[in-house]
Amino acid sequence: MELFQAKDHYILQSGERALWCSRRDGSLQLRAATDLLLAWNPICLGLVEGVIGKVQLHTDLPWWLLLIRQKALIGKLPGDHEVCKITKIAVIPLSETEPQDLELELCKKHHFGINKPEKITQSPDDTKFLLKTLTQIKSNVSAPNKKKIKESKEKERLEKRLLEELFKMFMDSDSFYYSLTYDLTNSVQRQSACEKINLPLWRKVDDRFFWNKHMIEDLISIDVMDFWIIPIIQGFVQIEELVVNYSESSDDDKSSPETPPQESTCVDDIHPTFLVALISRRSRHRAGMRYKRRGVDKNGNVANYVETEQLIHVHNHTLSFIQTRGSVPVFWSQVGYRYNPRPRLDKSENETVSCFRAHFEEQLKNYKKQVIINLVDQTGREKIIGDAYLKQVLLYNNANLTYVSFDFHEHCRGMKFENVQTLTDAIHDIILDMKWFCVLKYWCPTHLTAKILRCCFLPEAYCI
Repeated sequence: MELFQAKDHYILQSGERALWCSRRDGSLQLRAATDLLLAWNPICLGLVEGVIGKVQLHTDLPWWLLLIRQKALIGKLPGDHEVCKITKIAVIPLSETEPQDLELELCKKHHFGINKPEKITQSPDDTKFLLKTLTQIKSNVSAPNKKKIKESKEKERLEKRLLEELFKMFMDSDSFYYSLTYDLTNSVQRQSACEKINLPLWRKVDDRFFWNKHMIEDLISIDVMDFWIIPIIQGFVQIEELVVNYSESSDDDKSSPETPPQESTCVDDIHPTFLVALISRRSRHRAGMRYKRRGVDKNGNVANYVETEQLIHVHNHTLSFIQTRGSVPVFWSQVGYRYNPRPRLDKSENETVSCFRAHFEEQLKNYKKQVIINLVDQTGREKIIGDAYLKQVLLYNNANLTYVSFDFHEHCRGMKFENVQTLTDAIHDIILDMKWFCVLKYWCPTHLTAKILRCCFLPEAYCI
């Protein structure tokens, strides 16, 4: 889509649609593409991929419009749904301030043969200079107010620092993903159960993982803005295609120089590949920096909660398995700026009960049976948190919760992560009891139409 700069607006245009963003008050308005003719001296700044939203990080600063400047294709999910990662953003002040060099890809329609977009020239206000009184002129040439200059410089430094952090968040973390046709916020199981088939994508999302919801509320409040709303998740997505060799020869036989190389074979020559995907979704509730955001809040949300879905797609069938992780759901924190500050409990056992219950009631509603794997240290400074967690589990006393404690740091000290096998061996029967979700598609010979068979196996493993 094209981005235009006019005297009072920034205008995003895609086909017959146009979104006008006011440079005076930050308001958004949907208008016809032909209204571009009514804008004062519109200049095409280049091309963008979509709208992230708008944000005001400080009351002394203007609203900023965040746009997807560059994307990278991660892969395609079943159904030919493209999944993209945001690699670069553009931040535009919704004010009269001129934007910095946005380095946008140039629009060939408006910049044919031009390497850089021209800067917009501000139109002279008809009466601005004539209306200046002698008093105003004297005020302009008088000695500057040092206090105002100092405040202005501090404001500029604040704005620069916040902008730098905003760019770092998007471009250094590599953790923001979106799809225009696939709901990345919902697991395959939730998508299959969804009855809102004909609604726009953003109206079907899981609110927990709709990362830019707050930033795009102005668009959400206007019913006809569906085209401009792109649900973005924070997390991780990887999509790979794998070919499985069904040969019965052992690894030793394959590596032997006397064994002639064999071509990879597969049971089904029509669909010889497996599509494997990993999608991690970070909750927008109670997100924050490690050590600075811990425990549960009054609504039962835990810090840095993530749902991870493993997908396998083969022969038109899709299987899904889910794990979740989150901070220990009691009121605790780590105060101080040194590395790994000592944990402390912030509320009593009785004060924690209701919030702990709220958290796991939501978990059981979403995922049914739960296996809790507590990974905190069972001795030393973290023991106080592990003990408080176990007490809350016992007080909750729910038959759908299975509690397992594994001192991860003790068993895997010195990067010996293979020792996790101790845990998997201990809970072998529990693992076998865990379920997954699958969607089976087959063709009905009579009508030659696709049928979907859903096997509703419910997850979960809940890791702390």
